[in-house]
Amino acid sequence: MADLFINRISKPRQYVISLIIVGTVSAICFALSAYIGYRIVAFILLLCVSALAMVFDIFPVLFTALLTALIWDFFFIPPRFTLVVGTTEDLIFLLMYFIVALINAVLTYKIRQIEKVARRKVEKANTIKLYNTFLNSLSHELRTPIATIIGATDNLQNNNERLSAHNKNELISEISKASLRLNEQVGNLLNMSRLESGFIEPKNDWCDISELVYHVVKNIEANKVSQKIAININPDIPLFKLDKGILEQVIYNLLNNATQHTAPDSKIDIVAMNYSDVLQIRIEDNGKGFPEEEIKKVFNKFYRLKDSGAGGTGLGLSIVKGFTEAMGGTVSLENVSSGGARFTIVIPAKTSYIKNMKNE
Repeated sequence: MADLFINRISKPRQYVISLIIVGTVSAICFALSAYIGYRIVAFILLLCVSALAMVFDIFPVLFTALLTALIWDFFFIPPRFTLVVGTTEDLIFLLMYFIVALINAVLTYKIRQIEKVARRKVEKANTIKLYNTFLNSLSHELRTPIATIIGATDNLQNNNERLSAHNKNELISEISKASLRLNEQVGNLLNMSRLESGFIEPKNDWCDISELVYHVVKNIEANKVSQKIAININPDIPLFKLDKGILEQVIYNLLNNATQHTAPDSKIDIVAMNYSDVLQIRIEDNGKGFPEEEIKKVFNKFYRLKDSGAGGTGLGLSIVKGFTEAMGGTVSLENVSSGGARFTIVIPAKTSYIKNMKNE
């Protein structure tokens, strides 16, 4: 946390903030000097140095240590308002204060650096583990449709004359399914690459939400899903100015996730509504829902549910989150009390009830 704080504040500002804090604390101590001894002030100023050492870089803290030593000498050690120290004992106290303040600043900085190195090592180890898991999963996900395509095309080429029309149709159907699966995985990889690059800029245009949802559902149903998908959209819903392509990908990933993790006879409901200049889309199923302890993790990159079995790269929902946030919206997940899961997308956008705005 301290490192994040430092990264947000430039070195010159750290010096200024240190000066302000030390000045404020010194002024308060000076106002109370009639009630507290000047040696107590030393402990208060040393505490101030210690606090700054926990969040600021080494040089602003060393500057603070030197500044507090001079302030303590000039304003508090008798005789006051001079850099002259009255007694040998006070001189030793001053020197010890300065040394302790410097050592405190350096040691605190060193401890923070060691913690930072240790944290980076742990993060690197976790990242390597995460990517190894992802690559293993991805290799399986890509190998399976590729093997299916190769096997089916081999059969068609080498046994074309011996295959019945029914067999040929089945092989072609297998090739089509495997191609769609392969295309989906490659698409997820490209989308994740776009998100990590940080260069996603939504290209907003007037969009008919009803038309968009029906188009996505048609693409999902082309995958021969057995779940029943019900669409509930108010016919008077306005046009929204947003990125149609990104929103299509968000809805597609959520529907695809629902079809993959619910029983074949399940029902999936899509509801789109608006209030003010906000679009809300709910995708709800009547499946088993999500384990409560995993709900907060499902949008993490590469995360897969513990009991999800083989298959899947854990990218679909992280892409949903990234794309939704790129449009300035939010996505949330909750279990439905009657059973199943509900994803809710909320996106603020300009609206228009003039349908011909689509053709602008």
